[in-house]
Amino acid sequence: MASRAPRSSRAHGKPPRTAQSERLLVRLRAICLALPEATEKLSHGEPTWFAGKGKVFAMFDDHHHGAAQVSVWVPLPIGAQEALVACEPERYFRPPYVGASGWVGVRLTPRPDWGAVAGLVRDGYVQVAAQKLVARMLETIGRGKRGIE
Repeated sequence: MASRAPRSSRAHGKPPRTAQSERLLVRLRAICLALPEATEKLSHGEPTWFAGKGKVFAMFDDHHHGAAQVSVWVPLPIGAQEALVACEPERYFRPPYVGASGWVGVRLTPRPDWGAVAGLVRDGYVQVAAQKLVARMLETIGRGKRGIE
């Protein structure tokens, strides 16, 4: 069962989210929490999703440390980051801190491709989730329930 979102979506001292950022977060949250045993916690002042009790599979970035855009960061297989950034640098980027480990940043502004975002979030989940959770996700997809896109 998916966990509920934390009550406070902003770290102490941060300005409130804009209406646009809040809408993007709501849509991203639905995608992330549709995955088996996904949980959400604040990490570094931003909503972050974990696969079960395991590792992070998605991080929301609402202009964190002065970033120019709202984005989501996801861990992907080796080589995926380079390919995505080379193909569509206006949509994908190498995020700070975790980019060296193969994570990719996906810009959610000005207009996200929610199908691509959902697919990349699922790919990030597969990278870090326990095999039993990946199997449950694949079974759900096989039944046609892919979550909100």
